Amino acid sequence: MQEIFSSKERSTRLNRGDKRLMWALTLIYMVFTLLNLGTLSFPTSVWTAQSGAAVRIDLGAEYDVAEIWTNGNIAEGSAVFTGDDGSTAEYTQKYATMFTWRTQTAAMHTRYITLQCTAGKVSLNEIAFFDAAGNRLPAVIAAGTTEGAALLDEPDTVPDEPSYLNGMYFDEIYHVRTAIEHQKDIWPYEVSHPPLGKLIIGIGISLFGVTPFGWRFMGTLFGVLMLPVMYVFLKKLFGGKVVPVLGTIIFAADFMHYVQTRIATIDTYAVFFILLMYLFMYLWCEDGKKRYLALSGLFFGIGAASKWTCIYAGAGLAVIWALHWIVRAYHRKDDERGGDLFGKFLRNCGFCVVFFVLVPAVIYYVSYYHYGAAKGLTGIGAFFTKEYAQIVLDNQSFMFTYHSGVTASHPYSSRWYQWVLDIRPILYYLDYGTDGTRQSFGAFVNPILCWAGLIALFVLGYEAVAKRDRRAAFILIGYLAQLLPWVFITRITFEYHYFACTVFLVLALGYVIALMRQWNPRWRVYAVGMAVLCVAMFIMFYPALSGMRVDNAAASRLLRWLPTWPF
Repeated sequence: MQEIFSSKERSTRLNRGDKRLMWALTLIYMVFTLLNLGTLSFPTSVWTAQSGAAVRIDLGAEYDVAEIWTNGNIAEGSAVFTGDDGSTAEYTQKYATMFTWRTQTAAMHTRYITLQCTAGKVSLNEIAFFDAAGNRLPAVIAAGTTEGAALLDEPDTVPDEPSYLNGMYFDEIYHVRTAIEHQKDIWPYEVSHPPLGKLIIGIGISLFGVTPFGWRFMGTLFGVLMLPVMYVFLKKLFGGKVVPVLGTIIFAADFMHYVQTRIATIDTYAVFFILLMYLFMYLWCEDGKKRYLALSGLFFGIGAASKWTCIYAGAGLAVIWALHWIVRAYHRKDDERGGDLFGKFLRNCGFCVVFFVLVPAVIYYVSYYHYGAAKGLTGIGAFFTKEYAQIVLDNQSFMFTYHSGVTASHPYSSRWYQWVLDIRPILYYLDYGTDGTRQSFGAFVNPILCWAGLIALFVLGYEAVAKRDRRAAFILIGYLAQLLPWVFITRITFEYHYFACTVFLVLALGYVIALMRQWNPRWRVYAVGMAVLCVAMFIMFYPALSGMRVDNAAASRLLRWLPTWPF
């Protein structure tokens, strides 16, 4: 097996200097990534009305009402705003219009406005009225009206303009809503993924309330915590300080990592647990301590209960585990010490059954608790009922049928070969201003990481096959386990499905940097140059990653490198 450590940088033990560097990078990134994550101000009181219910609003004087802003809660129905002059403005509330500020035009000249639910159920957190000049109009519940106070009781939560900072966007409308429903033991709207990821989102909501910052906090925190895990992984793989530091910087500067961890969806948790399960599998392969194998299985279970993509990662772990035993059998290391290799293999099989099958199954099963609670099944005893077991089984059937049968289309969908080449980013948010500016951001891989990482994978392939380097094989198997399943999936897919692969792209670049230090005296210059280039790309593309308002034409000239890039 090829040795890729230089004599000066062989130690893989974290020392005090490593810890200082690791946590310094983590702290810097944490401060930066929490910046403009979302508001901590959001309306919390709710007015809910069934069809026919109405509330009368008094503006205090006659005004020309040009625009009505609404912030909806969980409900689906329709309503109408009616002025005393007979003018009306229709309002429709659907799943995609909740927990976000919506604006609609109106043409009223009136003092009083009646809001009446006309169909289904309408649930509103807050409303506001504006004239043609954009001035907010005073509004109170009309005298003699006994309900509807929640509509106008939090005026300070009305933003200067609706944006991603003060409302949901993209798949937050599914995952955050479900997190809230779990907390209230309401049967969830989104049941196409396992529950644990949404439960983790709910922790942030419990800490900071139903606010944009609150529902995005846990994903961002997990994104921050990926950095020290990546540092440790690189350290254990390659030793020294240069590769771990530069690899962690490259990871922090990745576009996908930054954008995807700031949106309240479940992908971040899956990738975080994939990173951990592979780290502990590698540590077990290195020294054989069972606690590492147990931790790998534990995080596999937690990850699988968050999103099924972790099952792909589990297949990669199984391949690595099998190859580990094949190599041991080939070299017969245990026999040289008089050990019973076959007996150890069988005992290890039993150990893996416990920690990669039974423990994950228990975690997965228990994660459905709030599904049961929504049906009245509470307490520990709920887990042992036929009804609870049927809920879990039915959801597995639904998820498989749903994901295999999706036929929808999307303007920003992409296929696996486009991810590999960074051809088609997914645009999450776009808002054009009337002054020729825009706010937008999307998810795709830092071009330097994507393209250099792809080259590094070919180097790994050569080293794994020709030189039988187990580190190269380990990283390559992890990457392929996350990519290959998508080659055979025909349903609609997106760039963010490549997120887990970026972890292994970073490790692949770390391998190449470590390999260079064998034979190139200027390896540090090239390695630092690559990290600096990644950071420079991040700075250049920051407006397209953060929603910064920029000149539309200028940004397109600078950032649209390929005609398929929507910037």
